[in-house]
Amino acid sequence: QVQLVESGGGLVQAGGSLRLSCAASGTIFSINVMRWYRQAPGKQRELVAYITSRGITNYGDSVKGRFTISRDNAKNTVYLAMNSLKPEDTAVYYCNILTPREYWGQGTQVTVSS
Repeated sequence: QVQLVESGGGLVQAGGSLRLSCAASGTIFSINVMRWYRQAPGKQRELVAYITSRGITNYGDSVKGRFTISRDNAKNTVYLAMNSLKPEDTAVYYCNILTPREYWGQGTQVTVSS
């Protein structure tokens, strides 16, 4: 069984920064892709960023230039550094991995006040 544990969410003022972490544990042979999604109240879940096993990254248009995704393969951990946060970044952030089976974290709340 694979478990994902997220941390790093919280309340921050607009313009501030947060760093999310997601550590995967359990029987894991390899992680192909690690992703961050977010879901704001009343909105659909959207892809924020992903990083492949080779380090290729991609970002949603709304976070390009502000967020940076990275991973530590030795620790099976993915990070999301979020800078210049805006109130519209407020959401529950979920990490997701493909091993190739898909697993989800429980989510961590990020609230950006204006």
